[in-house]
Amino acid sequence: MAAGAPRVFVSHLAGVAVFDPNGDQVGRVRDIVTMLGGRRRLPSVLGLVVEVVSRRRVFLPMTRVTGVESGQVITTGVLNIRRFEQRPNERLILGELLDRRVTLLETDEEVTVLDVGLQRLPARRDWEIDRLFVRKGRKGGGLRGRRGETLTVEWDAVTGFALEEREQGTANLLATFDQLRPADLANVLHHLSEKRRAEVAAALHDDRLADVLEELPDDDQVEIIGKLADERAAVVLEAMDPDDAADLLGELPEDDKNRLLDLMQPQEAAPVRRLLSYEEGTAGSLMTTEPIVLRPDASVAEALARVREEDLPAPLASQVYVCRPPDETPTGQYLGVVHFQRLLREPPFALVGSLVDADLRPLPPGTTLPALTSYMAAYNIVSAPVVDEGSHLLGAVTVDDVLDDLLPEDWRQAAAAGGLPGFSDQALEGRAREGGVERDG
Repeated sequence: MAAGAPRVFVSHLAGVAVFDPNGDQVGRVRDIVTMLGGRRRLPSVLGLVVEVVSRRRVFLPMTRVTGVESGQVITTGVLNIRRFEQRPNERLILGELLDRRVTLLETDEEVTVLDVGLQRLPARRDWEIDRLFVRKGRKGGGLRGRRGETLTVEWDAVTGFALEEREQGTANLLATFDQLRPADLANVLHHLSEKRRAEVAAALHDDRLADVLEELPDDDQVEIIGKLADERAAVVLEAMDPDDAADLLGELPEDDKNRLLDLMQPQEAAPVRRLLSYEEGTAGSLMTTEPIVLRPDASVAEALARVREEDLPAPLASQVYVCRPPDETPTGQYLGVVHFQRLLREPPFALVGSLVDADLRPLPPGTTLPALTSYMAAYNIVSAPVVDEGSHLLGAVTVDDVLDDLLPEDWRQAAAAGGLPGFSDQALEGRAREGGVERDG
């Protein structure tokens, strides 16, 4: 849309980059704030919720938006970096208005809001909602699942936004954030209302929800898993990494934890139970039970193929663990590790059993966090093997697991709010100025 164009639909604003007049990016649009009711015929658009440094969400008044064009928002360059707090009379368009069921006044027919059109008032920087893109028919589609007719209507052609909706849809909200990484989608969920968060979680695919849960603060995890049916909660826990599933279950009351473990598939629950058996803050409680394990007769080509797996976290891809059969944890005798760089230097047909680094001593599961961090720092590694008394590999501790335990318990909430340790308001302000924005009051 060209600069100064009079209308834009909010689906085109979700995730759009925000730039200052110098062309420096200062954040991304995460939602749009409006106020329903009031003296004006059409609802005012108050501003944008912009995600800036360290995922802090701030408020950008629409009066400071100078242009919306070709997938970007241009501002005056003055941005207040105080954290956005939604006021009681404010509504978030993406988070609260999309997927609402409202009624067409002319026909008394229920429709679903798919998108919302914003209009810029002539000769002013004020914006208002003037259009709705809606679909006719009840939830779940019409006869035999066919979707109803879609149409664009004036804002005042519908009614029902002021009514509380018990079960609001999520399809269009999720579509606007479909390409977000799990950590970013987790940040979106964290800022939704409890009701809306539960609706979105219920609509996510099990694997997607599992990825998002791993990135949420403990309180949000417990809240969401507690609102799922037990059978689905067990399936989602199975899709999570065993160490993350163990951390979540460890936050639940004992009865709830045991009930969900019993509902999980035995082969999926077994590693989680093992992790829960170790003392908190030890290598055993922090490790993942799914490192790359190879037999000594595996080739370098096989090892590199495993390292290239798309879903493998980078710390786990840094080295492979060579063990005698069986090669599922707890494995047969642990022989040593082969580092990724060594694999790159060897011919594809070489056997990993001839390349092991046996000098990197493994850790017992009772290793404390201070000893673990000293070990990883001393050897300059991002992943460490954990073995039992019989030299069977139990799992591997990765640097991200260590950081999770070293940081304050509320670090995820602090990150979501832009308050990461070491980032004072002054530091954030300095970072913001580097990006071309200044604190405004």
